[in-house]
Amino acid sequence: MSRPRSADPTESRRKRSAADSREATVSAVTAVGSAPKRRSLSGRPVVITGAASGIGRALATRLSRLGSPVALADVDEDGLKAAAAALSGRVLTRVLDVRDAEDQLRFAAEVREWLPAPLAAVFNNAGVAVTSTVLDAVPEDDDWLHDINFRGVVHGTRAFLPVLVAQGEGAIVNTSSVFGLLGMPYQSAYCAAKFAVRGFTESLRQELRGTAVRAITVHPGGITTNIARNARMRRDPEGLGRTKEQLAAQFEAMTMTSPDKAAAVIHAGVDRGKARILVGPDAYLFDALARVTPTHYNAVLTRVLRRRRTEAVT
Repeated sequence: MSRPRSADPTESRRKRSAADSREATVSAVTAVGSAPKRRSLSGRPVVITGAASGIGRALATRLSRLGSPVALADVDEDGLKAAAAALSGRVLTRVLDVRDAEDQLRFAAEVREWLPAPLAAVFNNAGVAVTSTVLDAVPEDDDWLHDINFRGVVHGTRAFLPVLVAQGEGAIVNTSSVFGLLGMPYQSAYCAAKFAVRGFTESLRQELRGTAVRAITVHPGGITTNIARNARMRRDPEGLGRTKEQLAAQFEAMTMTSPDKAAAVIHAGVDRGKARILVGPDAYLFDALARVTPTHYNAVLTRVLRRRRTEAVT
């Protein structure tokens, strides 16, 4: 009867080493990819810029109603006062031009002193619009938009991120757009800023991996707000002689989502731990086209928009 062969010690060590390596790799991946336990925004303090109207005001109304202390900022002092007066909960208001990085830091210091509990989220939401062809673009208009829509987001993130990191939790929620998914004609400045918000926030998200601080992008589709009426437009970009008011009315006739609905979707998305929140059925269409036909989407959108315009008229 033959005796069993002794195991090769070198081979055994090699197998043990490989197993240990696989276990270490799995542990590392699990540690990096595991999501911290999430808590609802409801009842927890939040900061919202662009809070005097539109999505910002709707967020303030919703979260305050659910018990959250809200710190609201906007350059529109009258609109800010009206928004705050409609709330019954704890409110801090601050007239703020988001283009001013130093004032954003001062606002963050004021909020830190005001906070009744750890800060749950910062919504960098202030935004404006410019309508123009690239050929006819006015540099001052584009700079105005970029300073608010992109640099305002950067300033807000840099001002409040240290607060969230120091407390070990929270969310930076930056408003991009469906125009941060696809480039659209006559919206070059707006698209550039919203693509920049998306890139900036996605980069931050990777830097925050493994922590309980999150970076989230919001991509609203057409929301019924005053952004088109408050836009800068020197002339009809298509040469049809339409006024800004006529173009704004046309835009509003095609919007598919109310500010209140947008606020509900954003709130739910943050609570569910989403890294990217699409708002409205048109946002899902834009996202699908960006994936399926990244260079020929405009033909599809042109047909959809033409149909929507016809429906709005009839």
